[in-house]
Amino acid sequence: MAVKHKVEEHPRLRRVKIADLRPTQGSIGVREVMRKVASWSALDVQDERRFLGDHMIPVVIGPKERHYIIDNHHLTRALHEAGLSEVLVRPVAFLHRLEADEFWHVMDCHNWIYLYGATGQRIGVDSLPKTVAEMPDNPFRSLAGDVRRAGGYAKDTAPYSEFLWADFLRRRMKVPQLGKDYDAAVGEALALAHSSKARHLPGWCGVED
Repeated sequence: MAVKHKVEEHPRLRRVKIADLRPTQGSIGVREVMRKVASWSALDVQDERRFLGDHMIPVVIGPKERHYIIDNHHLTRALHEAGLSEVLVRPVAFLHRLEADEFWHVMDCHNWIYLYGATGQRIGVDSLPKTVAEMPDNPFRSLAGDVRRAGGYAKDTAPYSEFLWADFLRRRMKVPQLGKDYDAAVGEALALAHSSKARHLPGWCGVED
């Protein structure tokens, strides 16, 4: 039997404190966040307003009417780091009447949660960070983003595709490599992304060996 829940056809916009937003994934790439902070800092006031209007944070309203982010975790953290206290959110589903276990089941069925931590380990919903400010750094998530921008693979609509690439790179590279010479690490990761070893990943655009 299909799980029934309310999805608004015409979502109402809300202004919510960033500190009150609940993450639905276990980590972020801090380098990726700081890249977004730099982009934000380059905007003038008018462009800032336009940007915020064009990048409303999609959320699900869960038990106790908490707002759960289902995308744009990096952007939300970047806005927090840039000093913003509130953002506009766009509710896409209202699941606040569900019991906690049913709520998480529905979230899982919609691929609205990613229960893996900063080192790729499986975690439970109780281990999810409570705020975006508490989200730990997953350096390979940042590396995966830089590899994609360098042409390592194509952007894909598969849920959490860049985390899949991050896990692929983590299994073949070491964290110290990223701190020692990040540009060299991107080059090595780019070669791995183009190899046939990555052909199972979304957006792969390499060449068969």
